[in-house]
Amino acid sequence: MAKKQRVRKQKAGKTRDREKRSGNIIRFFDFNLLTVLIFLICFGLVMLYSTTAYSALVEHEDSMYYFKRQLIFYGAGFVGMYVVEKIDYHVYIKWAKLIYFFSIFMMALVQTPLGKEVKGARRWIRLPFGQQLQPAEIAKIAIILFIPVLICNLGKEIKTWRGIQKVLLWGGFSAVCVLVLTDNLSTAIIVMGITCIMIFVVHPKTKPFVILAVVGLACVIAGVKVLGTMLETSKNFRLRRILVWLNPEGHAEDGGYQVLQGLYAVGSGGFFGKGLGNSAQKMIMPEVQNDMILSIVCEELGVFGVIIVLVLFGLLLYRLMFVAQNAPDMYGSLVVTGIFAHVALQVVLNIAVVTNLIPTTGITLPFISYGGTSSLFLMVEMGVALGVSRRIKISE
Repeated sequence: MAKKQRVRKQKAGKTRDREKRSGNIIRFFDFNLLTVLIFLICFGLVMLYSTTAYSALVEHEDSMYYFKRQLIFYGAGFVGMYVVEKIDYHVYIKWAKLIYFFSIFMMALVQTPLGKEVKGARRWIRLPFGQQLQPAEIAKIAIILFIPVLICNLGKEIKTWRGIQKVLLWGGFSAVCVLVLTDNLSTAIIVMGITCIMIFVVHPKTKPFVILAVVGLACVIAGVKVLGTMLETSKNFRLRRILVWLNPEGHAEDGGYQVLQGLYAVGSGGFFGKGLGNSAQKMIMPEVQNDMILSIVCEELGVFGVIIVLVLFGLLLYRLMFVAQNAPDMYGSLVVTGIFAHVALQVVLNIAVVTNLIPTTGITLPFISYGGTSSLFLMVEMGVALGVSRRIKISE
């Protein structure tokens, strides 16, 4: 017995000696990421109230209607983020495939009597107490958790075309389900974009992806030009969006109204804007609190306000990149990379829509646009990223 105690003391002494030589090992938590997130949310709430005070007063007789609802969503989001942040992210490896198929099942419910149509789009399912859920948002986080599992299981095979095909097949199937079951092209593009960015990150060669992107962009531009001249009489709403994008003034009465008003708002703000709450375009733009809220930021706060927004998003993405680079393992790194890709894609696409660089897509601006389901799942994603950052070990 005494001999065993001496052995244990010797082992403990050797462990302390190794720690002294290597320095103290401390666990990391990215408070910078949390701080930037809080700043973005606060900025978004202020702009949401400024944008919707008039319309909420007219429609709901309460100028703070949208503000209070969004505040409740973020309250629930912070609770969810705190819970998720405490979970060891390796648990998701076991459940990722189940979450993937669960997301498809939830999207299939949209085609049942539980599905709900809002403003001509059937993308929601009914929940108790008059609430609704957009299941396409579940598909985003399902892809973020599941694709890294596939890549890790493939190992070196991901560097081959066969391995890339396997990953694209799973990502493409989810994107097709989003498009077919919820008729949501923008979310399908984001799901596929997240998949492609993860493949790009782990693949050792960059040149083929650059060439493919350039060729694809050229084909899209050529296709848009052809469609613009051939489909003037098309009744398909997506093709009509392309026509509106190419000539918003010529379609001001049948789809180009919101685009034109958004451009007026962007152009009238100047450098410092008209002042918080002084927007004129928000009085007449329909659903401005969703995908066009950045145009009101431009009008009220000007170029200076947009720079603040871009700096905040830049800091958020930088911290996500830092966590991805320093994650303890490949799975954690790829999960945070997927979150990075999701936020970056939504920001870039929303800005492109507001400035009419691409056709309108309905993609919201993360943490600033109004939306319950989107806000909740974005907060859950931030919780996952913070959970990965908590497992980073630093030698002091």
